[in-house]
Amino acid sequence: QVRLIESGGGLVQTGGSLRLSCAASGRTFTRAVMGWFHQTPEREREFVAAISTVTGVTYDYYSDSVKDRFTISRDDAKNTLFLQMNSLRPEDTAVYFCAAASSSIHYLDQSKYTYWGQGTQVTVSS
Repeated sequence: QVRLIESGGGLVQTGGSLRLSCAASGRTFTRAVMGWFHQTPEREREFVAAISTVTGVTYDYYSDSVKDRFTISRDDAKNTLFLQMNSLRPEDTAVYFCAAASSSIHYLDQSKYTYWGQGTQVTVSS
């Protein structure tokens, strides 16, 4: 059974940092497209960041709202995905989900991600 388990969420003040982790089990996701999404009660789930490796080159992608503040990375040896979040803002408050694809997909297409975690809450106080 494939599982993605997020951790690292919590409460932080504006300007603070958090590092989210997504530990995968049941299969490896080396070179697979993996991503982070977030959702609030008022808004649908939205893309945050994604990472893919093609012919040995790793590419990362970010939404405009987090670019230059967040960094996505992966540790294939540990089968774990990370999201380093710096300069956090109250509008970053959301439940953050990690996702993984089982085949080559466009990173923005949520419907093509095969596996999803249960989410971890991030709250940024003003």
